[in-house]
Amino acid sequence: MSDNLGPRLRAAREAQGMSLRSLASAIGVSPSLLSQVETGKTKPSVSTLYALVSHLDVSTDILLGREDQLLTAAPTTPAADEPKLPTPAPAPGPAFRQIAAADHPVLEMENGVRWEKLAILDSVDVEALRVTYQPRGSSSIEGHLMRHLGVEHIYMLSGELTLHIGFETHTIREGDSAAMQSQQPHMFVNLTDEPAVGIWYITGRNSALQQTSAGAESFAEGSADGELNTAVDVLRAFRS
Repeated sequence: MSDNLGPRLRAAREAQGMSLRSLASAIGVSPSLLSQVETGKTKPSVSTLYALVSHLDVSTDILLGREDQLLTAAPTTPAADEPKLPTPAPAPGPAFRQIAAADHPVLEMENGVRWEKLAILDSVDVEALRVTYQPRGSSSIEGHLMRHLGVEHIYMLSGELTLHIGFETHTIREGDSAAMQSQQPHMFVNLTDEPAVGIWYITGRNSALQQTSAGAESFAEGSADGELNTAVDVLRAFRS
């Protein structure tokens, strides 16, 4: 649940052998902010959370309390003269999963954003979420665009969201559906006075992460080299 998010992030960081300061530097936030997230004194924004799961190489399932997935240290790279053993195929999961309405794991994030984890099968590379943006809520607390791996599929149940993507702005209203490549710089904002609620399916993110080095996902929540305030800044950073 949301109350356990900080300790789970800390456990994931320690399992990777990373210091708090080095992780904070890697994702472009201050050590004090990361410390407050790990101790539960503050909540991360959506973009900060994505940065953390990317650099720590963990699934959001772990952060949402899926007890059947364990936090383990990253595997060591075999020496050059060591034979590389084939990776065993994962054990097949259940063919059916149901989560009662009261049992959906929940993450409450900063700036009025709530993720509710929906049922998925272990064998499918998809994250299923019921997402709520409160009035004036945003996926980034400082108005920075972010990007991450995967493809987002969205269906708005109620309310409306404004999507800033690249140099374009789109309004997704009740009953609308949308899909986008999440590596495009983007940000969601609820500019209305009513909550915006939608269903999100994010596909292909885990398999894409496995094909890239840790931290390949980029997030514009600020950086040690300077803030990224516009789409132009973000695109320049991606090219550097």
